[in-house]
Amino acid sequence: MAKFETLDAFRAILADLPGPNDRARQDAQDRNGQLTKPPGALGTLEDLAIWYASWSGTGRPKMESPQIIIFAGNHGVTASGVSAFPAEVTAQMVMNFQAGGAAINQLANAFGAKLDVHSLDLDNPTANFTESPAMSEAELLTALQTGWNAVDPDADVLVVGEMGIGNTTSAAALCTAIFGGNPDDWVGRGTGVDDDGLQRKLDAVSAGLALHKDALSDPLEVLRCLGGREIAAMAGAMVRARVESVPVLLDGFICTSAAAVLFGMTENALDHVTAGHLSAEGAHRAALDKMSKTPLLSLGLRLGEGSGGAAALGVLKAAVACHSGMATFAEAGVSDA
Repeated sequence: MAKFETLDAFRAILADLPGPNDRARQDAQDRNGQLTKPPGALGTLEDLAIWYASWSGTGRPKMESPQIIIFAGNHGVTASGVSAFPAEVTAQMVMNFQAGGAAINQLANAFGAKLDVHSLDLDNPTANFTESPAMSEAELLTALQTGWNAVDPDADVLVVGEMGIGNTTSAAALCTAIFGGNPDDWVGRGTGVDDDGLQRKLDAVSAGLALHKDALSDPLEVLRCLGGREIAAMAGAMVRARVESVPVLLDGFICTSAAAVLFGMTENALDHVTAGHLSAEGAHRAALDKMSKTPLLSLGLRLGEGSGGAAALGVLKAAVACHSGMATFAEAGVSDA
């Protein structure tokens, strides 16, 4: 297993990522063509099963050990009045996750997923990115390593989620920096801010982009200057999943902003990633479109905490169950027209 002790080593891993298992993909495609159904009758479920097989390493995969990881971090940019909730809510929600009382706990139980929760220095928020870089290089490295180390290499699919008051502001700043456009293309109401709060978010993102303009050509520096610890941890976890050939289901806008950093570094970084859902945060669709990711679900969710990605586990389970459990025409004694 590759490890990294420096940011340059992390960059090197991104530059030499393993690809899917071509033999498993071909075996899955061959099996799909022999199942007792008309060609294409299961639509996206067929493509999803073949994608999953290509990362699981077998043409007839199972899905038995899902892992969901929630990373929590606090943001100094909340001092700019960008959230409808105080920063204390982050720690309070972590306690709720740990007590089993949140939506993500119920979703994890429903789909038989292991749920892990990691708090990242909640008593020490990132710096306000309108005034200085959000993180030092050492802080960014620690957050990436936390995400990397949180992944169970025996998991057969990973969902990463987050909790962090103020993090839709960071996500909007990251997407503006990486994908281009204006802040108002990417800034939304997040936890439900009013018009004045929305303007404060726009002003904060604009100020951060102006302050850190010299960093905008380097996605990892963008993450350091404008991101958050929990966003960096999600990025680290996604890269570890790639190294371990574990497929990933994306959650919402904030999770997608972490993926955007990796996409900005190398466009094939997300070949093992599928979008779990389309959230109600307005810029989420634009971010997914930039990365050519089609969401599996569109349920109007805007909760975060991995909930949309976890709900998509049901779709992935259905795809894998049909692909691996159905009989072929020969096995069923059915004529194949």
